[in-house]
Amino acid sequence: MEFKDYYQTLGVSRDATADEIKKAYRKLARKYHPDVSKEANAEARMQEVNEANAVLSDPEKRVAYDQLGRGYRPGQEFRPPPNWDAGFEFSGRGASPGETADFSDFFAEMFGRMGGARGFSGGQRTQFQARGEDHQAKVLLDIEDAFSGATRQISLRAPRTDARGHVTLETRTLNVRIPQGVHAGQIIRLAGQGAPGSGGAPAGDLLLEVQFRPHPRFRAQARDLHLTLPVAPWEAALGAVVQVDLPQGGVNVRIPEGTQSGRQMRVRGKGIPGASPGDLLLDIKVVLPPANTAKARELYETMAREMSFDPRAVDAGASGPRSQGRA
Repeated sequence: MEFKDYYQTLGVSRDATADEIKKAYRKLARKYHPDVSKEANAEARMQEVNEANAVLSDPEKRVAYDQLGRGYRPGQEFRPPPNWDAGFEFSGRGASPGETADFSDFFAEMFGRMGGARGFSGGQRTQFQARGEDHQAKVLLDIEDAFSGATRQISLRAPRTDARGHVTLETRTLNVRIPQGVHAGQIIRLAGQGAPGSGGAPAGDLLLEVQFRPHPRFRAQARDLHLTLPVAPWEAALGAVVQVDLPQGGVNVRIPEGTQSGRQMRVRGKGIPGASPGDLLLDIKVVLPPANTAKARELYETMAREMSFDPRAVDAGASGPRSQGRA
């Protein structure tokens, strides 16, 4: 996917004010609107101009675009990193279905899921009162928080337009209680922390979508935890009971005799806690000790002489999906 330089499309500088962006858009719209333009590529150019304006005229989309696209050149290969929008506080507007359908893949990839928790109402409005709009943000937590619960200090950045029309980022910090058993994709609602209401109406809420930071050992999927479990060759061949340390406590797992690398074992109820706790899924990886001492080499040489074993013959006879066992 190619990076798009929206500032270049509108012909404005990166520090352009909101008024300068509006003027540039109107000028280009008069030039390329298909109803009046005589340019051969008017329709395609107008679509590019509309897309650039949809981003740069929206403070939230613009500040996200500026943060993520810093250092990229037009046409350069581009792919947003996972959870790039974590820590940004967005209003409930987001990108409309029409925008993501009509604009480029670049636009849809960046803004189609911007802010995480979409589709929440900003509240019913009347002529004299208006409940504040709900805001959303994605936050990254540690898997350990799901096991113990915690209170975490979370900083969120939100765009603001100053008196001169420049977009800046403001940061606010909140103390947030993380409930035990929280899982990726869950929404934590903070009442009254969204946009202020008008006419005496209450403020909106802040909706925090939970995602987990990459963990050196575990990978969370819903409430299940995945872990690659290294075992020694003799543990795999003869069977063994090994201890697996979890984010909170641990569990003894029985490795069946003859276990091979690639086998997946399921330990019921040892995933993320909850009313219906998840499972612990162990991907077995048989790890060979190095032959880096004279004694180790002697043992390997003895095995090579005395064991009638051809791993390639075993591999050629294997078929079907990998097995899944229970501990």
